[in-house]
Amino acid sequence: MATKTPARRRHAHGHDTHKIKMPKNTCFGCGKDNPDGMKLKFFIDEEQQQTVCHFRLTQKYQGPPGHAHGGIIATILDEAMGKVNKLRHVIALTKTMNVEYLKPVPLKQRLTAVGYEKSVEGRKHLNAAEIRNEAGEVLARCEGLFIAVDAEAMFKKYVR
Repeated sequence: MATKTPARRRHAHGHDTHKIKMPKNTCFGCGKDNPDGMKLKFFIDEEQQQTVCHFRLTQKYQGPPGHAHGGIIATILDEAMGKVNKLRHVIALTKTMNVEYLKPVPLKQRLTAVGYEKSVEGRKHLNAAEIRNEAGEVLARCEGLFIAVDAEAMFKKYVR
């Protein structure tokens, strides 16, 4: 699958919003300051209204031989859905997730995670995400309910 670079895209940095900046990002999924984390880098595709991350999983994320652990797959899908909330400039926490493991997710191959919004009702954000291989085949997908929080109040002691 040829992946085009979106004409209008911006980096979806950690858990910052346009109002608050975190001094460090130690999130396991996307934290550049977590030496044991995955360091996933998401971009927001403004044109498609989605988040995108290209990545390769190493041996340390193995579950079945040669394939990713189910918990790691869920982590990536959660990150992809969570970053979608940046389209609306909110921080929303995961309330529920429903993951479908369609095919084994291979290690050491280029993969893409894509997240997108399904609906918003007040503080409730229903998002979805997929992990695709290079051929565009969906290997895992997820739907999740996120609840928007007052990030300034919640993260007050961590903000610079």
